[in-house]
This record gives sequence, structure tokens and C-alpha cells, in this order.
Amino acid sequence: MILSEFSKFLQQYNDDIAQNKTTATKLLCKWIRLVIYKNPKNHADKIVHREIMLAENKAGDFFITGKSESGRVLVKALYNYALSYEHYIMSRWLQDKKPQDFKKR
Repeated sequence: MILSEFSKFLQQYNDDIAQNKTTATKLLCKWIRLVIYKNPKNHADKIVHREIMLAENKAGDFFITGKSESGRVLVKALYNYALSYEHYIMSRWLQDKKPQDFKKR
């Protein structure tokens, strides 16, 4: 349920990930920030509120951790999903490329 919500959010940024404008882990932070700073509207939002803590400094560095053991498992699952999604998008982008596309000009 939570991965599904996060997946819908990531799909909006497929082009940005493929063009290296952002990463899926940065989008994970953005998604968690959006969910935490709004009133929970569904079960996924309530679980994120209850289980995940986000800390961010002025430089934009962030730290995501679980408030309990189940929260840590959730954070790990979201992080691994973000990495696998980014690899998937990049592999799709790479499919239609040819070796000469990468030669220096």
C-alpha cells in the first residue's frame, strides 16, 4: 500500500530521473516530507506519520529513520524500492542507445 503510493509519486518524475536531474532517493525524501507535513488522509499517510522520522539540514542533506523496528523495515523497503526503480528507469533509457552514442566528440 505504501510502496504503491510512493510508486505513483515516482512515476511523475520518470523523465527527470532519466535525464539525471534528480535521483529516486531525493524523491523519496521529497515524498516523505510531503506526507509528513500534511494531515494524513489515508492509511498509508497515517503509517508514514507514525513510523518514519525525517531530519534535514540547511544544506539539503537529509536523514530518514524509523521510529520503531517496523518503521526501520519500512524505510529500508522504501529506500531499496527507490534504488531499484531508478535502475529500472535507467535501463529503459539505455535500451535504445548504441555504442556510438557514447563516443566523445
